Amino acid sequence: MSGIGASGIILLVLIALLLFGPNKLPELGRAFGRTLREFKKGANDLMDDSKDKDRTAARVDVSPEESELPKTERRLPE
Repeated sequence: MSGIGASGIILLVLIALLLFGPNKLPELGRAFGRTLREFKKGANDLMDDSKDKDRTAARVDVSPEESELPKTERRLPE
């Protein structure tokens, strides 16, 4: 059995309606929606931060000639 199906959702809505009443359900739905939105935003921010770190680490500004020289022989142009 995968999922709860349409009859399960209807049963859950009826139980919620009996427990909380018709006036409280829209408030609960809005609060649940805000919670999901904030969670998704936080997860996306974390994913973006990790991608930015990967891009920065992969970017190295060293020319091929400089990479072959030992660090002591690298000089600034005069």
